Amino acid sequence: MFEVRVFGATALWAVKPSFLPVSSQASFDPTVHKIAFHIGSITVHWYGVLVAVGFLAGLWTASRRARRLGIAPEAVLDVGVWLIAGTIIGARALYVISYWDRLMETPTFPAHPWTEVFMVQKGGLVFYGGLIGASLATLIYVWKNKLPLWSFADTLAPSIALGYIPGRLGCLMNGCCFGRPTEMFWGIQFPSGHETHPHIVHPTQVYDALLNLALYLFLAWLYRRRQFSGQVFASYLMCYAVTRSVVEVFRGDYGERYLGGLATPAHLVSVLTLTVGAILYWKLSSRPIVPASRNEHSPRP
Repeated sequence: MFEVRVFGATALWAVKPSFLPVSSQASFDPTVHKIAFHIGSITVHWYGVLVAVGFLAGLWTASRRARRLGIAPEAVLDVGVWLIAGTIIGARALYVISYWDRLMETPTFPAHPWTEVFMVQKGGLVFYGGLIGASLATLIYVWKNKLPLWSFADTLAPSIALGYIPGRLGCLMNGCCFGRPTEMFWGIQFPSGHETHPHIVHPTQVYDALLNLALYLFLAWLYRRRQFSGQVFASYLMCYAVTRSVVEVFRGDYGERYLGGLATPAHLVSVLTLTVGAILYWKLSSRPIVPASRNEHSPRP
């Protein structure tokens, strides 16, 4: 289970797996800080650090993969700024929209200046919003630089799943995106002060991270065997919609549910994502694959 000790203003989390015997838990006491470090008066949270690690891991692996389809690695690295901006804006916007009622009930916004909306390093990002924002940003970048859209999307797709993994672990450190109460032996308990305490809950952040690790491995395998441009990206949309829907069954952080409490807002977005992915797969599969060019597609100067 998760416990907390507070030293000054810094929360120190002690991780004690609930499935260990009590005698073993007494000696098992690894600790991690919710806050990574301070730079002067600036507090850097592990959530922000892990999201940044996800971005860097995704861009690096995509740049190494790009040349296989005749795309210059620097084209992938250059889109990084666009991706970061689109992801953060989209993810934060959808978070504020999705959790507006809860945010206004708690002291988060009313007791803080309006600039608190931009404090993404503390958490509060919705992945589907980030995916939409990043997709729009990539469309603009590809159009401006006259790059092959679907080959570019195929190159990025596996890395989206890879970069997602550290981000979800950041959610675990931050205490958000938590699960419903459970009696399973691998359940976790957040500390006093967390809204789930003292209940044991599903570690939904870990479920999501593990499923996306499997998704990354599958997409990396598919990338080398793709039959048409856009196949990998369309497969990502469909597979992620399914894995996310599975995890959503165990989520406990939504105030509003649909279909008699069975569906979360993310379930509804997953249905749309699955539909878009299936339509793309069907439409693009009828097009012949564009062979990799000997001259790499580079961003325009």
